[in-house]
Amino acid sequence: MPKFSKKSKENLSGVDPVLKMLFTEVVKHFDCSVTEGLRSLERQKELVKKGASKTLKSKHIDGMAVDVVAYPIDYEDTKRNYYFGGFVMGMAKAMGLPLRWGGDWDGDTMLSGRDPDQTFDDLVHFEIKAVNGDKR
Repeated sequence: MPKFSKKSKENLSGVDPVLKMLFTEVVKHFDCSVTEGLRSLERQKELVKKGASKTLKSKHIDGMAVDVVAYPIDYEDTKRNYYFGGFVMGMAKAMGLPLRWGGDWDGDTMLSGRDPDQTFDDLVHFEIKAVNGDKR
């Protein structure tokens, strides 16, 4: 059974317990790595400058988001990344967890290929979705 490396566990440090719980389950079924969790505003500014992020109001800053990629790591393999994203979203739904994914920001066309209203793909990004006025 797959399990998280020491680095992935460190990257989950400071992240919302809901995300920890979800990805602790995900890794039992799908070998993956947590590449980023909680991040500083300075790191966020770097990512925006590089074009790797579009906002300075990232949920990573509050520990409400993680970047997780399936093995073997290949950021260009969009089919595999969509497959993994669908798996994670399915598991979150089964667990009753409010999750938003960077492969379908508005949640309207899961797994139907490229979402026609998607303007920025961040296929490794998963974040807690606000529910009923919750600040998450």
